[in-house]
Amino acid sequence: MARKIQVKKILELRKANISQNMICKSRKMSHHSVSAVCKIAKNLGITYDDVAEMNEIEVYRLFFPEKHVSETLYLSPDYEMIHSELKKTGVTLKLLWNEYKELCASKGAVSMGYSKFCEGYSEHTLSNKLTNHLKHKPGIVCEVDWSGKTMALVDKYTGEIVTVYLFVGTLPYSQYSYVEPCLDMKQNTWLNCHVNMYNYFQGSTIRLICDNLKTGVIKHPREGDIILNDKYQELANHYLTAIMPAGVKKPKHKPSVEGTVGKIATAIIAKLRNETFHNFADLKAAVREKLDDFNAEPFQKREGSRLSIFETNEKQFLREVPSVPYMIADWVYGHKVHIDCHVAFETNRYSAPYSYVGKSVDIRATDLLVEIYFNSERICTHKRLPSYAKYQWSTEESHMSDHFQNPQWDDDRILNWASTIGPNTSTVINRIFNSVKIKEQGYNTALSVLRLSKKYTNQRLEIACEQALEKIHSPRYKNLNSILSSNQDELYQERKKSKDKKPSKTQGYVRGKNFYNGGND
Repeated sequence: MARKIQVKKILELRKANISQNMICKSRKMSHHSVSAVCKIAKNLGITYDDVAEMNEIEVYRLFFPEKHVSETLYLSPDYEMIHSELKKTGVTLKLLWNEYKELCASKGAVSMGYSKFCEGYSEHTLSNKLTNHLKHKPGIVCEVDWSGKTMALVDKYTGEIVTVYLFVGTLPYSQYSYVEPCLDMKQNTWLNCHVNMYNYFQGSTIRLICDNLKTGVIKHPREGDIILNDKYQELANHYLTAIMPAGVKKPKHKPSVEGTVGKIATAIIAKLRNETFHNFADLKAAVREKLDDFNAEPFQKREGSRLSIFETNEKQFLREVPSVPYMIADWVYGHKVHIDCHVAFETNRYSAPYSYVGKSVDIRATDLLVEIYFNSERICTHKRLPSYAKYQWSTEESHMSDHFQNPQWDDDRILNWASTIGPNTSTVINRIFNSVKIKEQGYNTALSVLRLSKKYTNQRLEIACEQALEKIHSPRYKNLNSILSSNQDELYQERKKSKDKKPSKTQGYVRGKNFYNGGND
């Protein structure tokens, strides 16, 4: 709806002998409006003195009675009810306007347009000092960021000052906030802070607005899809929330958390500035105490506190935290399922069903589990072997053995190949098979040894096996390859040949004295 013409003000300025053009320029009024008021005043013979005691609305009605009549024709919306309904998920002013039109039609009344309807609601919130819930609804949005201001931890042994960063999360509707001190701003720390924040809020929101930090957002183009990293997207899927990064270099897209960052500088950092912390746990406890005080502190310009509004008006709109806790996972892509039906991850091997032999799979690893995926579908899960375990096997027997159909290689074929090279090579391969619980577990290890014969010849591999068996019970590829690549097998062979030679019994030739004195006696 157009803004009402300030009739009384125009008459007052004209009385002060200010021209119509100057009124338009100084008061930013249209020439049409100023001209219309002056023309009506002249026709009616009205001056400023005649309306000086009247308010602006009364003067406007006097000059434009037809507009006042048209404005009073509308059925007045119940803005109190509208304000209450807007708190509910999915309810918008457009929806409520359509319902208002239906109500007007049922009563035979004239309904106002959408623009006037919205303007009326805006005026209602301003006149009643209400928060406009058109912008913020309970349980819909959570904003997160790192605080620009930091804290410090002093190492009591070295005196070194350690920087402590603050993660901040805020619910815009209630301004209820979460703050967590951290020793770094790495990806896993960022994700763990989200988990702890949702536990603190006892629920998650529909949307999560973050900055375009590298630990969360890979790409945020002006046009096209926003690309999140896998871990951040997994967290979003776990909590059923949509991550919506703010515009690049546009902090106003997340004003609540930006405002909270500034406030916690006073409420937490400044209040703890005179305390020295030597223990990170003590610092975390102190920050939590000040955070609780910050949330419970009454607002200055509205009733209640962050905590009271959260407890009464927002908490029930949050989604429940999943019963299964979110676990941070690392993804490793493009690993091949070898002929032994195992996938290598770190220094250990995990089995996969035999039907995936030769195919490329992806690995998702948490602190407790190793999951193997093919074309984004999980095909098996293993308990993760401990970090100290090296060259261990996690094997599900159903993945192999009798279920292994028409393998390209089997143990008999591998042993036959070893026997063609020599007895020492056969011993090495037999010992490899004897060291595993399931024969398929030895396929890859045995073949890696035998393939050295193609690079260094059968004879050299046989000698290397002989040399390795003197010191190692069950040599592996790395042992034999080290011998062959450094030519130790050839040196070993030469030493062996020199030992095999028998010492000669023939005495040396004894020269006479004439040889040494040049033949002169």
